[in-house]
Amino acid sequence: MVVIGAGVVGLAVAAELAGRGRSVIVLERSAAVGQGISSRNSQVIHAGLYDPPGSLKATSCVRGRALLYERCVRDRIPHRKLGKLVVAADETECSALLSLLSQARENGAGAVDWLDAGDVRAREPRVRALAALASPESGIVDADALVRSYQAGLDARGGDVALRTEVTALYPRSHGWTVESSDSEGRTVCVDTGQVVNAAGLASDRIAELAGLDVDELGWRLRPCKGEYFSVVPSLGVLAERLIYPIPADAGLGIHLTPDLGGRLRVGPDATYLDAPDYRVDPAKATRFADAAGRYLPELRAEHLQPEMAGIRPKLQGPDGPFRDFVVEESSAHGAPGMVHLIGIESPGLTAAGALAEVVSGLAG
Repeated sequence: MVVIGAGVVGLAVAAELAGRGRSVIVLERSAAVGQGISSRNSQVIHAGLYDPPGSLKATSCVRGRALLYERCVRDRIPHRKLGKLVVAADETECSALLSLLSQARENGAGAVDWLDAGDVRAREPRVRALAALASPESGIVDADALVRSYQAGLDARGGDVALRTEVTALYPRSHGWTVESSDSEGRTVCVDTGQVVNAAGLASDRIAELAGLDVDELGWRLRPCKGEYFSVVPSLGVLAERLIYPIPADAGLGIHLTPDLGGRLRVGPDATYLDAPDYRVDPAKATRFADAAGRYLPELRAEHLQPEMAGIRPKLQGPDGPFRDFVVEESSAHGAPGMVHLIGIESPGLTAAGALAEVVSGLAG
């Protein structure tokens, strides 16, 4: 079996399949594993607050969270279950917060409590809010260590990863597929396999097209959406011990405050749809970020922020578009049997990786 993509989801899938006795090779175009979406995100373990009940995003987040915490303990992956506050900065946001509370409980996001302004001050003295939801199951994880844990699981079960190997063509055969790729020296390498898993992240729609699928007709065309991050200068001290999130925005979860495992604080991301990949961080955005986060962190000013990094989400939802769920689908019905496609795996994909691997294993037989 061939898995395309060695991010956290691709490696989780590969390790799961290898653990069920499948012979697995992962093809990755980068020079190392986990260098794409997996390396450019908030590294947050989500509890399952945000997505519609019954959606794959919601169910895989809740299941994946449990699997992730178990893996972190077993494999000694650095992590902290530090909890999250989702804050309402004014009266108009309190009704949205109530709706989020109901949804979180329906999703099985664990204990989620309503806090009034005094409760918020007691827990986070430098945070200002009229009300908040407290999610103790939320946390942070070392994403690189998580990726390496899945790779180690794959290695231990006899699987392999081929780096600097970019898939260039897919040819259907009576037995499955021929996967054509180009290696680091420009040589063409072909692998015959019974099944293929497309876990190519930002390139997953292109891989589906190589398999002959009309991604526009299927609604699988990705809408890359950039998120920029700023770090908070250490001189401000500890603004908060927990993750602090605003009410979710249309294209993301809003500009939030995330402590990392080293004690640094990061603010972001925003959401900007792109026509071409761009990982630059615009220093001029510091004022806008400070204003957004300053609604709940009144001490924060633009001069306290330094450009840090940017990531790109593989979104299916366009600007102002309706909710779009993860696509995890075997494509026999679309004339491409023997392929499982994972498309639009954005947040909470890091949290959901282990659960998505279980879903793919079921589809792959």
